[in-house]
Amino acid sequence: MKSDIEIAREVTLKPVSEIAERLGIRKDLLEPYGHFKAKLPLSIIDKERMKGKKLILVSAISPTPAGEGKTTISIGLSEGLNRIGKQTTVVLREPSLGPVFGIKGGATGGGHAQVVPMEDINLHFTGDFAAIEKANNLLAALIDNNIQNKNGSLGIDPRTVHWKRVMDMNDRALRHIIVGLGGTTSGVPRETGFDITAASEIMAILCLAENFEDLKERIGRIFIGFTLNKKPVYARDLNAQGAMAALLKDAIKPNLVQTLEGNPAIIHGGPFANIAQGTNSVLATKMGLTLSDYVVTEAGFGFDLGAEKFLDIKCVSAGLQPDAAVLVATVRALKYHGGVPLSEINHPDAAAVERGLDNLEKHVENMRKFNVCPVIAINHFADDTDAEINAIQQKCKDLGVKAAVAKVHALGGEGAEELAAIVSEVAEACQSDLKPLYEWEWPVEKKIETIATKIYGAAAIDYTAQAKADLQKIYDLKLDKLPVCIAKTQKSLSDNPKLLGRPENFVVTVREIEIAAGAGFIVPITGNIMRMPGLPEKPAAENIDISSDGIISGLF
Repeated sequence: MKSDIEIAREVTLKPVSEIAERLGIRKDLLEPYGHFKAKLPLSIIDKERMKGKKLILVSAISPTPAGEGKTTISIGLSEGLNRIGKQTTVVLREPSLGPVFGIKGGATGGGHAQVVPMEDINLHFTGDFAAIEKANNLLAALIDNNIQNKNGSLGIDPRTVHWKRVMDMNDRALRHIIVGLGGTTSGVPRETGFDITAASEIMAILCLAENFEDLKERIGRIFIGFTLNKKPVYARDLNAQGAMAALLKDAIKPNLVQTLEGNPAIIHGGPFANIAQGTNSVLATKMGLTLSDYVVTEAGFGFDLGAEKFLDIKCVSAGLQPDAAVLVATVRALKYHGGVPLSEINHPDAAAVERGLDNLEKHVENMRKFNVCPVIAINHFADDTDAEINAIQQKCKDLGVKAAVAKVHALGGEGAEELAAIVSEVAEACQSDLKPLYEWEWPVEKKIETIATKIYGAAAIDYTAQAKADLQKIYDLKLDKLPVCIAKTQKSLSDNPKLLGRPENFVVTVREIEIAAGAGFIVPITGNIMRMPGLPEKPAAENIDISSDGIISGLF
C-alpha cells in the first residue's frame, strides 16, 4: 500500500493561479507564496455573493485512538460534490506542529483525499502560526516590561497575570516556569508558563475576527489581570493592539491551496476544539461562500465539542447558517465504543458495533437539537465487514437519518459520490434553521448547565471553590453575557475520558473558568485539559527525515 506522501507526489499540482482562476479571482488580487500556495485578500469577501450558497458542516462521533478520519471525509466529500457538478471549496484548519511531531501526525487528510502540497501545509505553510506566536509573545513581553518599569507602570499585580507565552511545539517542560530571574535588570520574578500556539487566545481571535478593525478591537479587549489596587487590566491599557495586529497583517488573510483532484481548498487558522472553538476562521468560511456554491468545513473532535462551539459561538457571532451537517463514523471507532480493546479493533465484531452505536445515536440527537439536518458518513476501511456496515446502516434507518459508505481514502472523490448526492439532496431540500442551544444573555451557570445536560448528557454540574471564585470575577467584570466555550476531553461525551459510548448519570465538574474576553467567550475548564501537550515516548519526529535533494519523508 502506498503511503499518503507517495500518493500526493504522484499528482501533478496545478499552479495556484489556475486554482484562483477557476474561482474567478483576478490575478492581481492573488498573493502567491511559491507556485502552489497563495494568500487571498479580504476584499474578495462579498456578502451579496454569499447569499444562497450551501454551507456543509462535517463533525464526528466521539474520537477514539482508532481514528475517524473527519478531515479525510471533508476533503473527499468536497471532491465528490465537484464530481457531481456542485462547485465546491473545502475550508479547513491549519495543522499544528505539536501533533505533527508528536503522536497524531499531519492533518491534511489521507490516501486519495488530501490537500496539497501536504509537506508545506503540515510544516511552516505560509507562516500564520509563527505570526500568531509572535503577536502573543509581544503582549507577554509588554506585560513583563510594564511590571519592571517605574515610569508609566500600570501597577500590575504579577500574581494575577494569566497571560502566557506560546510556541507551536509539544514541550511539557515549559508548562510551568519562572521568569525574571537574574537580578533587578532582568525583570520581576513570577510564575508563568507556555501554551501551545493553537491554544492561544490570539488564535481564537484571528479565527473570529471579521476585519482589521475587529481584530484590533478584540486584541484590545484581552484581559490580562489586575492592578495592585484590584482594577482590571486589558491589552488596550498597554497600547498593544496596534503592534500585535501589525504582526498579523498577513496571517489574517486566508490561504488558497488545492486537493489531489485539483479542486480549491482554503486553509486558515487552527484553534484546538477541546480548549477553543476548534474551527477555521470566519474569514475563510465567508471567502469560500463568496467563491463557491458549496463549502465543506469541519469542526474539531466530536459534535459535542467542535460542532457545538461552531454553532453556538462561530455561527451566532458571524451570522452563518449550515444547510446540512455530516457526522463521520467508522466501524473501528464504534467497536471501540462498544468495549473492544484497541488491540482487537480489526477483528470482525458486528455485535460490538451495535453496542457502540449508542454514541452515534446521542450525537444525532444533539444535531437535531440545533435544528440542523444530519447525514451519516461511514468512513470505510479495508477490513470492515458487510455485517458491521449493515449494523450502522440499519441504525441510521431506525433513526431516520440518511447514510452513505464513503471510500475516499482508497478512491478519492469517486468514493464519495453517493455521499455527495445525499448531502446535496439534504442541503437543497431540508429546512435547516439554526437554533442555538442557549441565549448569550443567560446567566453563565445556566449556559454551562444547558450544554452539559443537553449535549453531554450530564445529570448535574459541580463547581470547585476556584470555579466559584472565577464566576464571581466574571460577573464583577460584566463579562457574563459572553458565550461559553467549555474545555473538555474529546474522548468521551462526559468529562471523564474513560467513560466511552453514551455515559449516563455523571456529574461534570468545572475546575476553573478562564476569561477570553478578546475572543469573545469564557472558558469553563473540566477535567485535566493540557494547554501545552507533551511528546509521546516515541514521537513522530523520530521518523521524519529529509534527503540530500530536499525530499521529506516520514510525515505520516
